[in-house]
Amino acid sequence: MQLKSLRLFMAVADTGSFMAAADRLHTVQSNVTAHIKKLEEELGAQLIHRNGRTRPTTAGLALVEYAARILTAHDEALALFKGNETACGRLRIGAMETTTALRLPPLLTAFHAHHPEVDIQLQTGPTADLVTRLLEGHVDCIFVAGQVEHPRLHGLKAFSEQLVLVGPEPLDDMPTTQQFLASTFLAFRQGCSYRQRIELLLSSYGVSAVRMFEFGSLDAMLGCVSAGMGYTVLPRATVEAHQYRFDIHYLELPPSIAEIDTYFVAAKPETWTPALSRFADTLPLAL
Repeated sequence: MQLKSLRLFMAVADTGSFMAAADRLHTVQSNVTAHIKKLEEELGAQLIHRNGRTRPTTAGLALVEYAARILTAHDEALALFKGNETACGRLRIGAMETTTALRLPPLLTAFHAHHPEVDIQLQTGPTADLVTRLLEGHVDCIFVAGQVEHPRLHGLKAFSEQLVLVGPEPLDDMPTTQQFLASTFLAFRQGCSYRQRIELLLSSYGVSAVRMFEFGSLDAMLGCVSAGMGYTVLPRATVEAHQYRFDIHYLELPPSIAEIDTYFVAAKPETWTPALSRFADTLPLAL
C-alpha cells in the first residue's frame, strides 16, 4: 500500500466524495479513483460504497483505523528527523552508577530545559555491560570509563576523574601488603572499570586475591565502607560529595591507578537521531 493511496482513501472517507477528496489533495478525480481501486485490489475487498452516498464499507471502516495510525506514524517520523530546532522522541542513556549520581544531574537538567519534548530514560551498570547494551541497541548512548575501541562506535571525552582509596578510618599512609591481604574490598560487579583498578592496585602490592564483595548500589557500598566492612576505590569527587552522609575517608592513589577518563560513547554520528545530536551538543555547555 502506498502512503499516497491511503491519504486519498482517508480523504474520500472524510469528505464522502471522490471530487471533494481530489480538491482537498490538489489532484484530479480520476487519480483518486485509480488509487482507491488499487487499494481494493491489493486488499481483496471493496472499501467504498459507490452507489448512492459515497461512504466506507465495513472493510473500509476497518482500514480507516489502520490508515490513520500508519499516516500518523509516518508524519511523526518525518517531524522527528526533519523538524525544527525542538527535538522530540526518546533518548535512552546508560551510565555508571557514580557518573549517574554526580555528573549527569546538571547535564540532564540543562538538556531538559532546552528540549522538554524529549523523553529521557536512564539505565545504570558497569562499563562492560553498558557497552554490550549499546551494541545491541538497548540504549542510544553511554558514559563509561576509558575509551571504547570498536569500529561501530564513536567516543568523546566527557569527564576526568581521580580515583582514591576509600575506608572507614582516616588514611595517612597506604596499607601494607599484609593489611591488604587481610582486608575485604567492596566493588561493583564484574565489568566495572573501577573494580579493575582495585585489582591493579592490589597487584602492585603483590596481592593476587582478596575477598571482593559485589554491590549494585553506590549508597549501599558507601554505607558498608562507613560501617567498617572494607575498602573500595571510587572517584574523589563522588566521595567528597557523599562525606556529609557517610563517615568515610580517602587516600590519593598513584597517578597510574588514579587517573581515569569518562567517555560519552554512541554509534557513528551520521546515525544519530535529532534528540541524540542535541544531547551531544549539550555536553560542552554543562561540563
